[in-house]
Order: sequence, then C-alpha cells, then structure tokens
Amino acid sequence: MKITIPENVEIIIKRLIKGGYSTYVVGGCVRDSIMGAAPHDWDICTSAMPEETLNTLGSHNVIDSGLKHGTVTVNFGGSLFEITTFRTDGVYLDNRRPESVTFVRSLKEDLSRRDFTINAIAYNHTDGICDYFGGMEDIRNKIIRCVGNPDKRFNEDALRILRALRFASKLGFEIEKHTSEAVHKNAGLLRNISAERIASELIRILDGEYVEKILTDYSDVIAVVIPEIIPMIGFEQRNPHHIYDVWGHTVKVIAHSPHGKILRLAALFHDIGKPECYTIDEKGTGHFHGHPKISAAMAEKIMYRLKLDKKTISDVIVLIEYHDKRPPAEPKNVRRLLSKIGTENFKRLMELKKADAKGQNPDLLNQKLDYIAELERICEEETADGKQFTIKSLQINGNDLMRLGIKEGRQIGLILKYLLSLVIDGAVENEYHALVKEAAEYHNKYLN
Repeated sequence: MKITIPENVEIIIKRLIKGGYSTYVVGGCVRDSIMGAAPHDWDICTSAMPEETLNTLGSHNVIDSGLKHGTVTVNFGGSLFEITTFRTDGVYLDNRRPESVTFVRSLKEDLSRRDFTINAIAYNHTDGICDYFGGMEDIRNKIIRCVGNPDKRFNEDALRILRALRFASKLGFEIEKHTSEAVHKNAGLLRNISAERIASELIRILDGEYVEKILTDYSDVIAVVIPEIIPMIGFEQRNPHHIYDVWGHTVKVIAHSPHGKILRLAALFHDIGKPECYTIDEKGTGHFHGHPKISAAMAEKIMYRLKLDKKTISDVIVLIEYHDKRPPAEPKNVRRLLSKIGTENFKRLMELKKADAKGQNPDLLNQKLDYIAELERICEEETADGKQFTIKSLQINGNDLMRLGIKEGRQIGLILKYLLSLVIDGAVENEYHALVKEAAEYHNKYLN
C-alpha cells in the first residue's frame, strides 16, 4: 500500500535515509492515511540519535527543547515537524510518563511501546507499511487493541484509558475484549492524571460520532473523572415525558447534539442535578423542579475542576440554566431571551432543546420540535438586518442622557435598562427621539 506524504516530509525522510538512518512516518498520520482521512500532522521516527538528526539536517531551523527525550523539532518549508529517535521507555512511576528513555536502533522496539496497534504502524517510500502488531488487520476489523499487555499499557500511562474511548467514539471501532476489560479494571488510575489532560480527552470523547455506545458501555470510567454522574446512572424518572433513566436520557441528548465543545458539554451536564431535586406526587409521577439551577451550579464546579476556560464555562452554564424554559412562542418572549443570552447562545439553546426532545418520549417529539421551530422562525425574523436587543444596540446612550441633565451614573443605568425593556416589548421604537421622550418621562416620574 502506498501512502501520499507531503513533499517536505518526504525530503526529510530521504535525507535521513541517505545519511544511513532508518526513518519513517508513524502513528496517527499513518492510521488516518490508511483509512482515507487527511492527517492533521506528520510524526517522524528515526534510528538516528538526536545529535545525528541535527548533523544530517543541519542545526538551523531546529527547536531542540525535546532533545533529552529524543525529539527534534524541525522548521521545514514553513511547517514544524517532530522527529523522534526510536526508543524504549523506562519505569513509569506516575501512570503518565517514564522516568527515563533509552534510545534504540530498532523500529520494532520503538513500536512495541506504543498504545494501540492502529497507532503502531510506520511507513516510508522504500519499505512501505511496517506493521509488527496487527494494526492493519485491526483497522480492517474496526478494533481498538493495546500493543502487548493492556494492563501494562494502562499502568504506564493511564490517559490511554480515555484515549481508547476517544478513538472508539470517533472511529466507531469496538474495543477488543481484553483491552476493554483492562479499561474497566484500571479506570481508577485516571485519578493520577492532571485535570487539563482529562478535560482534553473527555471533550474529544463527547464530540465523537459514536459517543452514545461509549458513554453507555463505559459510564463507570466517566464516573471516575466526574463522580457526580453516578446518581444519574439507573435513576428512573417516572415521568410521561421520559422513557429513559437520567443517564440514558443524557447520553441520547449528547448523541443528538450538533458537534462542538459547548453544546456537548451542556448536554452532558444539563440534567446532572435531577437526582438531587427529585420529588414524586400522589399519582406516582416524578418531578425535578428547579433542576436547571442545581445542574448549572454543579456543572460550574465540575468545569472549574477540569480547568476549562471561563468563556466555555459561562456559555455552557447559560444553556443549562435556560434549557427547560418554555415561554410562549411570541416575538416579545424571543426578544427577551435574545437580550439575556445573545443570538449565538439562543441558536445553541434551540439545538440543545431539539436534542433534549429527541432523548425523551418519542410520542411527544413532533409537538416539541414544532414549538422549537416556531421560536427559531421568530428569531430569524427579529434578528434580520443584524438587529440586536442589548443596551449597546439602543439608539441612545449614557452620553445622550447626560446631555439631558441626568448626571448620576446609577440613574443612567436604570433608564437604559427601562428603555431596552420597552423596545423588547414593542412598546416603543428603537429611535432616538422616541427614546429621549420615554427617558425624560421615566426620570421625572421615578427618579426626580
């Protein structure tokens, strides 16, 4: 099988081979190429020691910060490429990184330390595919399998547990029986991994095309990094709107949500507070009054713990807080919502609502989707020509009010909020003279 390699990568490989060193592209770029996908980056491995790589390629345009680990980063043709010396790893003491590495000349030894067979394939233009561990067969059979002993692989680097779930979620591959057993068995090791790395893998798992099966089959693994989901698993809702338990519903909502970090995180957390506020009425019907507020508070703590950025946290919380609100589908209600959360989050909220409905009782789905579609139609109508519903969008500002003789800052803020509410409710046009008149009347009546 022939793989098309970028010209600058091929030049690097040919120079090192000409210098007497075995050199290949390796890992994800080979896997993706075999599967017909475009690689995001190209990793190169070589039998050359770091100093030999430098001598062969020239030390100019080289970033040598990874030399002690055997990695030379070359700026070639305006792109950065990592060239790593074949190596074996020393003892792992922290379930994340080896205490030392030993450089070797054997490609097979290097590939034997890698995580999964589908990532332990190398290629160059002279030798073709180099596959010592059955990676090609596993790609054909859509299998995720550890190289060697899975317990050993996961104890070396516990993040590989989430990487297995991520590849399965993204590719739709089955996790091989022994590897799967080791994932469940060693999940507790994830407690030794930094929050940032957990968050990165979790978001990629959530964004996978095949996430539903993974979150269903490996809920115990997700529960190690987010123990707050444990009460959701198996929690029956006993409500005519729902046919799944809280976790089953959540998984459906995630799978039905459009791809993207904000929506998938919001789907994950939108009902996480339900078990905490569950009540049952005299008819035996379950209710979750106030669950959006509780879910938002729990989600905020979890996302800060995972060290997500503030913008992401803020956007996700907004969606959770509003996901269960069902105002009548009228223009003034849509304008109010647009004013509170903005156009982008309004559109995200509609997508979350649709996904939420698809994870509920299918008998009620069309009715709910029709309601959401009407909200979307009104939004399109109200935001035509770039129209917004914020204080900044008013055709009057604080300086205008000061020229009218209103000096006190608090009063200016109150008047602007009042004027915005009038515009949103359709009681006055967003036009300077009309707003001046309303501002003067409000000030004389309530603030003078």
